Amino acid sequence: QVQLVESGGGLVQAGGSLTLSCAASGNIFSINTMAWYRQPPGKQRELVARCTNAGSTYVADSVKGRFTISRDNAKNTLFLQMNSLKPEDTGVYYCKAAITRLFGGLNDYWGQGTAVTVSS
Repeated sequence: QVQLVESGGGLVQAGGSLTLSCAASGNIFSINTMAWYRQPPGKQRELVARCTNAGSTYVADSVKGRFTISRDNAKNTLFLQMNSLKPEDTGVYYCKAAITRLFGGLNDYWGQGTAVTVSS
């Protein structure tokens, strides 16, 4: 069994900051790419940022310069530092990880999501 648990969401005023965390645990042999997605109210889920196990990152244009993705490979944890938050950043943020299990194959796993609300 593999679990991804996100934390750090909440209510913040526009211009504020939040840091999201995603901790992977369980029957893990290795973790490849980890990513943050978000789903705004009434909209489809979209990629926000991703980070390979070598530290190569991608950040969507909509959040570039405001959000920073990073990871601690020793702790199997992914972070998303969100600064200068805007109301349009509101949504449920999900962590996704490509994980190879011990004695198992490579699969994508999702966390349960953490809600971020940015008030104007």
